[in-house]
Amino acid sequence: MIRIVSWNIAKNTEPWRELAEMARRGEADVALLQEAGNPPEDSEHSFHYENDIFWDPHFFDRWPLVVQLSDRVEVKWFRQIPPFSDLGECDIGASGIGTIAAASVTPRSRPEKAFVAVSMYARWMRAHPYTGKRPGIHADVSAHRILSDLSTFIDYTNPSRHRILAAGDLNLCYTRTSCTPWFSRERTVWDRFDALGLELLGPQAPNGRPSASPQPGVPDDTKNVPTYYTRQQKCPAKANRQLDYAFASRGFHKGVKVRALNGIDEWGPSDHCRLLIEVDTG
Repeated sequence: MIRIVSWNIAKNTEPWRELAEMARRGEADVALLQEAGNPPEDSEHSFHYENDIFWDPHFFDRWPLVVQLSDRVEVKWFRQIPPFSDLGECDIGASGIGTIAAASVTPRSRPEKAFVAVSMYARWMRAHPYTGKRPGIHADVSAHRILSDLSTFIDYTNPSRHRILAAGDLNLCYTRTSCTPWFSRERTVWDRFDALGLELLGPQAPNGRPSASPQPGVPDDTKNVPTYYTRQQKCPAKANRQLDYAFASRGFHKGVKVRALNGIDEWGPSDHCRLLIEVDTG
């Protein structure tokens, strides 16, 4: 079993220390981070990662990362290059700045069970002023860029032959209904994941603590579980929004389980909780 943590750590340093403790206790082998920043000096020796990007990291400093936490896996990172470049075996075309990080993960005990792990961060993008006097922000713009980049890894004729795990903060609300133009637009993201043969793993109830109050705009029978609390809510107890999700290639997904570590006492030092993803290597 390979254990993976997906977590938006909001550039905080304490989550890095929590990840180091999880690694020490044998609870995590790989971390898929969003809004990562840099680890604190007192624990940076615990982590192995690369951030080989073609854009200036000072331009946007809330990038996603794939981080190796244990020696039970071998991790080889993909170098990010512009999407119109010729892709080598160790490259990934990145059409959005700070939206994706990817690596191949090989269990040392079962190298034939290797898979591609992707950390996704659908960063908010400002709408064009043309849309109105007070233009809003949209995350589906970044989500579609992520999906375009993932598409180059997926065969048209048989998506199920791939072993891809993708998880992270999409800043979107999952619902099967399209009751408003906003949800109709977000629905195109979920449909596109499905078209690419990437199965939504959740987390969905009962794999996480339910919301204390209804998630805004979502039907009452939703299986969403809260993974994020707002500045106004201030604490995990009041969280009622799910923004973090995990997907796996169809077929491969049968051996992958995910749950939200969103209990009040287990939430952790970020406004997002952790997703714990277990990949069966048996």
